[in-house]
Amino acid sequence: MKIAVAQINPTVGDVGGNVARMLRLVEKAARAGAALIVFPELGVIGYPPRDLLFRPEVVTRVQDVLQRQILPASLRIGILVGAPVRDPARERLYNAALLFYGGRLVGRQDKSLLPNYDVFDESRYFEPAAARQPLLFLGKKLGVTICEDIWNDKDYWDRRRYETDPVEELVARGAELIVNLSASPYHYGKRRLRADMLGSIARKYGRSVIFVNQVGANDELVFDGSSLVFDTRGCVVWQGRAFEEDFAVIDTEHRKGVPLQPSDIPEDIRCVHDALVLGIRDYMRKTGFSRAVVGLSGGIDSSVTAALAVAAIGSKNVLGVAMPSRYSSPGSVVDARNLARNLGIGWREIPVERIFNAYLEELNRGTAPLMDVAEENVQARIRGNILMFISNREGYLVLSTGNKSELAVGYCTLYGDMSGGLAVLSDVPKTLVYELARYINRDREIIPRSVLIKPPSAELRPNQFDEDTLPPYGILDPVLKAYIEDNKSPNEIAAQGFDRRLVGEIVRRVDRAEFKRRQAAPGLRVTSKAFGMGRRFPIAWHPG
Repeated sequence: MKIAVAQINPTVGDVGGNVARMLRLVEKAARAGAALIVFPELGVIGYPPRDLLFRPEVVTRVQDVLQRQILPASLRIGILVGAPVRDPARERLYNAALLFYGGRLVGRQDKSLLPNYDVFDESRYFEPAAARQPLLFLGKKLGVTICEDIWNDKDYWDRRRYETDPVEELVARGAELIVNLSASPYHYGKRRLRADMLGSIARKYGRSVIFVNQVGANDELVFDGSSLVFDTRGCVVWQGRAFEEDFAVIDTEHRKGVPLQPSDIPEDIRCVHDALVLGIRDYMRKTGFSRAVVGLSGGIDSSVTAALAVAAIGSKNVLGVAMPSRYSSPGSVVDARNLARNLGIGWREIPVERIFNAYLEELNRGTAPLMDVAEENVQARIRGNILMFISNREGYLVLSTGNKSELAVGYCTLYGDMSGGLAVLSDVPKTLVYELARYINRDREIIPRSVLIKPPSAELRPNQFDEDTLPPYGILDPVLKAYIEDNKSPNEIAAQGFDRRLVGEIVRRVDRAEFKRRQAAPGLRVTSKAFGMGRRFPIAWHPG
């Protein structure tokens, strides 16, 4: 059977636009002789729709489009599409895979396993499937699953989240082919894990597996696509592009795959780079922005942010603004200017000294400046106000530049360097920021070499360096990963060879900075545990 795989980039809520994109691919698949085309999970409305699902008119619009557009398009080709479906009798909502053919709905399989952890909150919206049965299509029994349904194989995982295994049930009931509609978000390491798991399922059951994943970014989440088709031996028949839309027609009966090697699924700094670029591009496009402004300090974070923005939306759409104060080193201004020239972006220099002096005079009321944290932070807040003024006046989106290490321990200024519409590096540890910089410079020097070798500094007081306040990033980042991503206790982290008092201080700072993160701009997720929707800690709490 020839099956078309349609790896699309939907916009959440844009039912008409999403379906229009689907119908173009339906026509393309039909011309190529495909019997069936498969789209990602909830492709009609986009994933994750969140509380849009509580709006009756949104779900009604989905049902209307399915009836008026998808149904008639299925006259000569099968269409397997993901959509929310309301049960009118019980007033319950289901995350469904709908099979249309011959101008009518011929099959439906609801999602059985509803993830309710990390960034997922599906039990808030959906009811699980009441039953699982293969869908009959042109004499072939399709074992249709939706995303999480395929992530519970007892022979692959040491610990399973659910008692039910939809794949096992479907195969036991005669499924000849496993099809998975997914909206599986990216994080570093996910692509290789996903491919290994899917290949093991194909081998275990001796069934071809077709995995169709959403691509694109919606708010914090970046979806990498990377759709896969495996033959009955668990060998790769086809692999979709990463971080791009893709389309292919696969003959499941006659095409044999090749054994999967780890190198066939790259997991390197290029993936993180491409995820961030896609995240910026889609966030801006889907929120209606075409231009971005970045405050350029001459440091590594703002340099990487600006370079990523250029890769996402082009140099003509990016503005760099340097805002030196009395504590800015001449080298930092030169580095910022050279970066702007290398990138070919717009450049402005707006010194903050006069504004800073006005603040000092007004707030200190004739007494000598104290040069304490309050006065340090005033400088950052002045810069934030300048960037937001440019945003309001000229329609730029402000990209904030703080990294995950700083955000974790609160080494950032509310309403200052945290100001912005998107926090590009908020899930990128400082050590990984340097890796990104080296990758950006892989072909030529874009980020000046001096930026990569000078000690990091906020330059808010004389001779200030990050390591005056923070542990070295080579120590800080592994401790943060253990605490935030791996959920280790301070004692468990110390047992890995870190100083117990230092671990305790880092953990204390992470916990105390929650109020800042609650007010931060949304950030792009690239690790297994990002701040934001996937990590919901209280602000006011005591470790006991």
